[in-house]
Amino acid sequence: MPAPFNGLIERFRPKQYSRKQPVILINGLAEQAESWYRNRKYWSRFFEVHTPNILAFEGEALHRRIAAKEPISVEYLVAQLHTYLDQFVQTPPYHLVSSSLGGKVAVEFAAKYPQLVSRLILLCPSGMGDKEKLPIMEGIVGRDASAMVKSVFLKPRLADRDMLRYYKTRFASRRWKSGFLKTVRGTLDHTVRERLKDVKCPTLLVTTSGDKICCPATAEEASKDLPQGHFLKMDKCGHAPQIEKASKINRLVVHFLSSPKPTAHPSWTQLLLVKPTQRPSI
Repeated sequence: MPAPFNGLIERFRPKQYSRKQPVILINGLAEQAESWYRNRKYWSRFFEVHTPNILAFEGEALHRRIAAKEPISVEYLVAQLHTYLDQFVQTPPYHLVSSSLGGKVAVEFAAKYPQLVSRLILLCPSGMGDKEKLPIMEGIVGRDASAMVKSVFLKPRLADRDMLRYYKTRFASRRWKSGFLKTVRGTLDHTVRERLKDVKCPTLLVTTSGDKICCPATAEEASKDLPQGHFLKMDKCGHAPQIEKASKINRLVVHFLSSPKPTAHPSWTQLLLVKPTQRPSI
């Protein structure tokens, strides 16, 4: 039986030549790299982290579709994610970690391609059956990035200043606004509640008591439809726990994606002794 501190040793002295388990981060209406700025570095110690930019509101792919009068739908985003993984990663099965709108994409992808998904994490996912509120829409109309941040975060001071500057500049971009609004119109009414029963992999659904966008009670009820579902409700946090409660979410995600018996309520020793994932080298 391996020593109990092997995990701690391997965490600080990981193997140099190895392949880690791939983890795919799927953002919500915030664009990809920005939305995971408090998580990627930490998770990269344990996993091979990918952030496919399937939502680039000023991107050519999105605007070619808009020009062709085709919707920016959840189905389209699922297809984009499949193309990325099939052509540029090619090491299934994958762990998926998603936030907000990304939860819709992740659930649909896991239900459609069960053989490609090993574990799934949904952070304040939308599409669980409730009517979503989008304060970012009001921010765009009024060009008020501060109001948007205040609606998303329980403690707005935890939002990075560069994030606020970024959205202030984007709100002034007609091309960005067009891509954003087309995405909202194409995805807002899409619900995945009926698809949860088709998600066969271990799944962690995290909601927060201070979520003003997606109803926490609806998310908790929806979690019961997951065949291998685990549920956690976090207090004193808004719609972006990966930012407001980054330390806790970072460790919880690593535990859930790497433990042989994952749980939504791991002990401190389970969090401390987790070690980087290893996959057989080809």
